[in-house]
Amino acid sequence: MLGMSIKEVDACALQTMQANGEVVMIDVRTDVEFAQGAIRGSKHLPLHMLPLMADQLEKEKSIVLICRSGARSAQACAFLAQKGFENVYNLRGGVMGWAQAGLSLAAA
Repeated sequence: MLGMSIKEVDACALQTMQANGEVVMIDVRTDVEFAQGAIRGSKHLPLHMLPLMADQLEKEKSIVLICRSGARSAQACAFLAQKGFENVYNLRGGVMGWAQAGLSLAAA
């Protein structure tokens, strides 16, 4: 992990990435958390399942990882970076930051 910095995007930057259609959003929260509301277009992949499913993700796409506050998704970013993914980003502030920016969550 030494020297590996996690790239972050904020809610505004993620909206731009969504508009350009250039991003895969992965929500690593629990089933219960995801069911309470998620960013529209995000795929649900609980953090504990990431090691089993990482090989199915597209390395050439930009991947934004999402959790409640940004801590678990930062772990997911670090894991994927170790696996050779270069375009991984953590959503700063997570779903809470998204909501605080006045953006809506979709019912899962």
